[in-house]
Amino acid sequence: QVQLVESGGGLVQPGGSLKLSCAASGFTFRDSHMTWFRQAPGKEREFVAAIGNFGISLFYADSVKGRFTISRDNTKNTVYLRMNSLKPEDTAVYYCNAAMKWADTRIAEKYASWGQGTQVTVSS
Repeated sequence: QVQLVESGGGLVQPGGSLKLSCAASGFTFRDSHMTWFRQAPGKEREFVAAIGNFGISLFYADSVKGRFTISRDNTKNTVYLRMNSLKPEDTAVYYCNAAMKWADTRIAEKYASWGQGTQVTVSS
């Protein structure tokens, strides 16, 4: 079955950087668009970034554009999220997921299940 394992989160000071990883299995990774979402306490899960199956198409939420970079390695079935210039408002649990349709990538309700996520806390 589909398995998504996020890692790389932690506690970082404002202005710092982190790189998240998501190891995927149970589906054809190279055929899937990959996404990152996040959910802060008391808030809805929100879209962060998406990358097309060939790694060419990219899309970012306005709140992270210019600071975050999504990438993928189809030989390792892994998607990454490099986060720079982190702000306290980036604090959340970060989740990755897979979508077959590019139009669905930004809609949280389109995903049937989620992994355990990785906690990112930005605080001094």
